[in-house]
Amino acid sequence: MWRRGLAALGLALSLYALHVERSRARDPQYRAACDLGPAVSCSRVFGSRWGRGFGLLAGVVGEGSVLNQPNSVYGVAFYLLQGLLGGTHNAAGRVLLLGSSVLAVLGSAYLGYILLRVLHDFCLVCITTYVINGALLVLNLRSPRPRSAAKPKGQ
Repeated sequence: MWRRGLAALGLALSLYALHVERSRARDPQYRAACDLGPAVSCSRVFGSRWGRGFGLLAGVVGEGSVLNQPNSVYGVAFYLLQGLLGGTHNAAGRVLLLGSSVLAVLGSAYLGYILLRVLHDFCLVCITTYVINGALLVLNLRSPRPRSAAKPKGQ
């Protein structure tokens, strides 16, 4: 239940981030609700080089590559995965949930560093998604492991 709620909130924030980025690309004067001041601006963060492909993919796959998407697109995929597979009881699903959560938290730590130390900004949407990613990791770590088939006595 918690996982699906967190995934839904993360999905909503990722979709909002995508909306802000696209709106800002169409109209440079666009002001998002999360832009509260010069040092508290999510649209400035989303529009930075680190807002696409984590600031890394353009150098690897090229600026125009289909893989170099806004970070929010990766967020949408992650939160959909967490929400849809959250109730799974098979080992492969659990590994996918946990593995994607670990990657999301590592990405959050990296982007959090960029946010605070490079951009010198405070992005409410970003920070909230980082917290959600951490909470999803905790839930996935605490999730019960699938039971293996009982072995007959003596084997």
